[in-house]
Amino acid sequence: MNWNDFWSPVRLSLQIGLLSSIAALVAGTGIAWLLSRRAFRGKLLVETALMLPLLLPPSVVGFLLLVLLGRRSWAGRFIEWLFSAPIVFTWWAAAVASCVVAFPLVYQTMKTGFASVDRNLEDAARSIGAGEWQVFRHVTLPLTYRPLLTAYILGFARGLGEFGATLMIAGNIPGKTQTIPTAIYIAVDAGNTTMAWAWTGSIIVISFLLLLVTGRKS
Repeated sequence: MNWNDFWSPVRLSLQIGLLSSIAALVAGTGIAWLLSRRAFRGKLLVETALMLPLLLPPSVVGFLLLVLLGRRSWAGRFIEWLFSAPIVFTWWAAAVASCVVAFPLVYQTMKTGFASVDRNLEDAARSIGAGEWQVFRHVTLPLTYRPLLTAYILGFARGLGEFGATLMIAGNIPGKTQTIPTAIYIAVDAGNTTMAWAWTGSIIVISFLLLLVTGRKS
């Protein structure tokens, strides 16, 4: 077994998982907080739309991202103009796909976490002059520490295991966009069961450790 070939998808998967999980955590936490504190007409439709990537087939998510970020879209052209290169078929595209599919898990976890916060404690902080940002930073976030950790780990694990959407928008370029799931698929297709088992074992170990951390903190 070539260890260089083995470690390349592992390193890239961890890199993509780290970036996408941080982005999903920031976006999911912020949106969950805003929606948990606001009531407006059409809120159910907004929340349903936010949860769609959890239910849609990954290939559909990947196709939509390909259309949205491809060279024919205004967003794709703007990104290409900004960075002098298209985002499609790069590891950045894989990170975007992972972030999108991880977002619903983060959002739902943080929504539940914010719902469990005692509003009286937040109101008490406001009564002594704390602004909304101060209330969020010093009261709400500390009270949702465990859901926040769980949301991050779930987002990281979901992004790490993403396959369909990543394959659609980032492809499977060894050393550039090949992640553990796509590497396993190619290895099995080529009959290379040794590498397939090695990558399968690596993602099982990583996932087990993530769940272990979540269990210890709960």
